[in-house]
Amino acid sequence: MFSAYSGPILELDRVSYRYPGAERIIDDLTFAIGGGEFIGLLGANGSGKSTILKLAAGMVRPDTGTVRLWDKPLAAYRNKDRAKLLCYFPQHLDVSVPFTVREIVGMGMYPYDIPPAMTVDEAMDTVGLLDKADVHVTNLSGGERRRVFIAMTLIQGAGILLLDEPLANLDIRYQIEFLRLLRRLQEQKGISVIMALHDINVALQFEKVMVIKNGAVLGIGAPEAVLTGPMIRDAFEVSIELQKAEHGMYIMHEKWF
Repeated sequence: MFSAYSGPILELDRVSYRYPGAERIIDDLTFAIGGGEFIGLLGANGSGKSTILKLAAGMVRPDTGTVRLWDKPLAAYRNKDRAKLLCYFPQHLDVSVPFTVREIVGMGMYPYDIPPAMTVDEAMDTVGLLDKADVHVTNLSGGERRRVFIAMTLIQGAGILLLDEPLANLDIRYQIEFLRLLRRLQEQKGISVIMALHDINVALQFEKVMVIKNGAVLGIGAPEAVLTGPMIRDAFEVSIELQKAEHGMYIMHEKWF
C-alpha cells in the first residue's frame, strides 16, 4: 500500500520554469505530496496547473530547483522505472487509434520485463470495462475512455496519478462516476491523486485543495478552509461571495451584469 509510506512521495523544491521565448510561468514553487492523498489543483486557465503536472511527471525539466520522487531526483530515474511509480494523463487523450480496450490496457505492461501482478482482465474488471474488452476505444463514451487509461495505469502499478482536467467535456454523470472510481482506488490501493481542475464545486469533493495563480500557491489545505470568498476572488479575478448551505456545499453569488 502506497499510503503506508510516511514521508513525501513527490516533492517540488524551489522549482522554476519558463517555456522557450516566454515569461517565467512557474517561479520558486515548493510543495510535497504524501502517500494516499487526494488533491485538487485549482486555478484559472493559464494559472500554471498543467505545467506543474508536467514538471511533476518529468515531461519538462525545471530551469531551477529539484523534483523528487520517493526521495530521489526525478531526473535520475529511467523512463521505465518512473512509469512504475507515477502516471501522467494529459488534458487531451489521443483516442483516434484503432485499438480495442484490451489492447490499450495491455500497453500498461510496457515498464515490465515480466508480467505485472495485475492482469489485463483484472484491470478492466476493476474499472468496470471487462464487458467492453474487444470494443474499439473510438466507440466508447468520454467517461469510458478515461476509465480505459485508468485501467492501463493499474497494470503499471503506479502509486501516483497526475491528471490534467480529466473531467473536461464530461457531463455530470460521468464526472461523478470518474471521481468515485478514483476515490475507490485511493481507498483500496493507497494511490495518490493530483488533479488539475477549475470547477469550484468539484474542488469541494477533494480532501485537500491547492489554489494556483501565476504559477504560485495561494493556499493549500482542506476545501472548507481554503476556498474562501477572498481566495476565489483573487485566484479567478471575479467578484463573488460564497455561502455555506446546510448540506455543506457552497453557493456562489455574483452580479453578472
